[in-house]
Amino acid sequence: MSDWDRDWPAPAKINLFLHVIGRRTDGYHLLQTVFRFLDFGDALRCEPRSDGRILLATPLPGVPPETDLTVRAAEALRAATGATAGVTLRVEKRLPMGGGLGGGSSDAATTLLALNRLWGTGLDSAQLQRTGLALGADVPIFVHGRTSFAEGVGEHFADISLPPAWYLVLVPAVTVPTPEIFRSPQLRRDTPAIRASDWRPGFGANDLEAVACALYPEVSRHLEWLRHYGDARMSGSGACCFVEFAAEAAARAALAALPAGMRGFVAAGLDRHPLALI
Repeated sequence: MSDWDRDWPAPAKINLFLHVIGRRTDGYHLLQTVFRFLDFGDALRCEPRSDGRILLATPLPGVPPETDLTVRAAEALRAATGATAGVTLRVEKRLPMGGGLGGGSSDAATTLLALNRLWGTGLDSAQLQRTGLALGADVPIFVHGRTSFAEGVGEHFADISLPPAWYLVLVPAVTVPTPEIFRSPQLRRDTPAIRASDWRPGFGANDLEAVACALYPEVSRHLEWLRHYGDARMSGSGACCFVEFAAEAAARAALAALPAGMRGFVAAGLDRHPLALI
């Protein structure tokens, strides 16, 4: 099977903790977090074009195709490499918008990784990460492709090892705009920094969680239900929330017990992105 005929995975991420430790003079927040990928996400298919155009065949409602991160990623790769090839992009969306699972960033990173191979542009991981950072702070981790302690605006990584785990992820029926959370005067921005080597599973919290819960009570309601099963946390700027299980059966039993009106999924944690460059 040709690479043009395959699906390119764009997995979800969760933040096992997320601290805001400061703010730069340009307004960007300084963060510390641990990213873990999940065996669940979107999928991208690429079709070659002979006319040099970049088209999105599956636009999202309310999102002009030219502003979609997949289209912007393809254009950024061409600008960085001088490539002239065209492509039609098709995205099978499973990850919610405004969910804190990195769906748009993951799609952008997968676009970079896929087209770098399909177009033969030959960029290495560091070059693709730099190209991705201009698209969004979470894009580089998906290119980097390993479970990592991240710092800065989320682009400096120290790889870590974690034991196998399963996650029950709940998807509240709300969209949380990331800028709204970071603009809030109630957001804590002075959590003390730690060294990557000092982080341990279960450490810390999500500093964005209190703001998101205050603005979106559905997030708080889902977290309250999840906490019957353990140390539940919100991912990213929300709205999705998760709790960890050691065994798949326990995670699926909790999913089966979801109250009416709540929805979610179970996924294994991944040590590496399926497309991680070696």
